[in-house]
Amino acid sequence: MDYTSLPKAILHDHLDGGVRVATVIELADGAGYTQLPTTDAAELAKWFHQGRSGSLELYLEAFEHTYGVMQNQDAIRRVAYEAGVDLAADGVVYAEVRFGPSLHTLDGLKREDAIEAVLDGFDSASRETGIVVYGIATALRQETDSEEVANAAIPFAGQGLVGFDLAGPEAGNPADDHEPACRLASEHGLGLTIHAGEADGPNSMWRALAHCKAQRIGHGTRIVDDATLLDGELTNLGSLARRVRDHRVPLEVSITSNLHSGSFAPQIEHPFGALYRAGFNVSINTDNRLMSATTASSEYELAIEGYGLTLTDLGSITANAIEAGFGDWPTRRRLIDEVVLPAYTSAVSNQSATSEST
Repeated sequence: MDYTSLPKAILHDHLDGGVRVATVIELADGAGYTQLPTTDAAELAKWFHQGRSGSLELYLEAFEHTYGVMQNQDAIRRVAYEAGVDLAADGVVYAEVRFGPSLHTLDGLKREDAIEAVLDGFDSASRETGIVVYGIATALRQETDSEEVANAAIPFAGQGLVGFDLAGPEAGNPADDHEPACRLASEHGLGLTIHAGEADGPNSMWRALAHCKAQRIGHGTRIVDDATLLDGELTNLGSLARRVRDHRVPLEVSITSNLHSGSFAPQIEHPFGALYRAGFNVSINTDNRLMSATTASSEYELAIEGYGLTLTDLGSITANAIEAGFGDWPTRRRLIDEVVLPAYTSAVSNQSATSEST
């Protein structure tokens, strides 16, 4: 089946985790950046692939070279534009792409200038392809400038920037260290999505929800540690797991990335299917298209081939993801009603007709 033709929604995709390899090389050459491990495109693509990193900390090391070449507005604008174009070509109709404004200030660029460049690039991609793509400003847990990031983001709320995020290593860097920044962003109209429950346990998610008032959780798969996972099914949910399920807290799941970063070992251990069947509000995401050598289409295919989901399931997950988005609601409702649901209804019908004819 051609999964590219299916409309998809992505809530968790990192801008500096999805740069085209050729663009990295060209930007490095133009900026005099000499720290790339190689300038051979095939070798560099292989180097960036973090399929065997085995830990979140090692997985994150590869980003040094992507944001390293994104230190001026032209470079940032180009990467953002290409991200929108690439996602659209992969059948993504709605995307929220996150980026760390502070990572683009190494050569003196202001955070606000970085945000402006990202949104300019997204706008160009949207006008060219029709994709609806918004930005999420990310602060890093291990740094101390989260309030500065929030303050830089606030003027762009409602102008293409829709959310605030905390990322980076969870262990030893609790979300509530950044509670003032989260409160500031929320008070000024930005949605809150926080990385939690990726490499650390349910307590990390509880802190994000209870202290920082997160509306969505980035990854969140370790919520299974507050339940019993037996024979591929979740039972005996603890109080936090019940809250996450019953309150419909969106979990931005990225299957391939989780496997690469060591959150789960073999694919059969990843609880995506179990979470979905147990009623959790899961979405399907790419996280880092470059580092995990993945696409939205391949993640959707993995959901069907690896976890027994159906096209009807994918349609529901996609609609739910768009509903959980932070972007303009009339636009999201239109995508759900006029694009996503009709497309999946047609795909299911065609699949049934094909099965009957054979």
